[in-house]
Amino acid sequence: MHAPPRPSPALPGSPSRPPARPVAIRTGLVLAAVFCVLLALVASAWEPLVSLDRQIADGLHPVAVEHPGWTRCVRVLSDRLWDPWTMRAALAVAVLWLMRRRDWLLCAWIAGTSALGTALQQGLKAAVGRARPSWPDPVVTAHYAAFPSGHALTATVTCGLLVWLLRRHGVRAAVLRAAAAVAAVSVLGVGFTRLYLGVHWLSDVVGGWVLGGALVAVSAALFETLTDRRADEG
Repeated sequence: MHAPPRPSPALPGSPSRPPARPVAIRTGLVLAAVFCVLLALVASAWEPLVSLDRQIADGLHPVAVEHPGWTRCVRVLSDRLWDPWTMRAALAVAVLWLMRRRDWLLCAWIAGTSALGTALQQGLKAAVGRARPSWPDPVVTAHYAAFPSGHALTATVTCGLLVWLLRRHGVRAAVLRAAAAVAAVSVLGVGFTRLYLGVHWLSDVVGGWVLGGALVAVSAALFETLTDRRADEG
């Protein structure tokens, strides 16, 4: 009997899995669509969403009031470690590193993406004008409108861009996994702190996560497309 034919080996350079760029673009577009739906629900004060937001806020606020020691720790995390300016400072370090490597395009791209995230969240806050939770006994106060959460959006954009940079520069898999874990803890953690401290509704935090994720995914995919085209033309 003849042995069954063996499958032909893959051609050199042939992809063994779908390229990441179309996946990133689709992910970004899906997240953007989800954000638009959430924005419409928030702007129209959709009752089921308002009720869910209020239920979660009412459940967390008494815990924050009754446990001042834990609340102080949460404030340190929210106002120091995961503060938007701390996040931007971390990204600024990455930009300075790229400047030392004379990677001017990527340097400008990272800075521009971060600036766009800040502009989007400030513009949306002003346009939506959503009030923050109000308490007779607040544990902390916050300014500006509520939707979307600036802390959640900035942490998502910063952590997403930093993980993408590490992946782009080919760090070891263990390092990349550790960085992704730290990023996930930071993004989820800062969202929890804003809810626990009673300065945001759940939908504010989710809005910041979703919009930040969409921005990072689309920005990274567009940059990869641009650099590929420049390489082909060169």
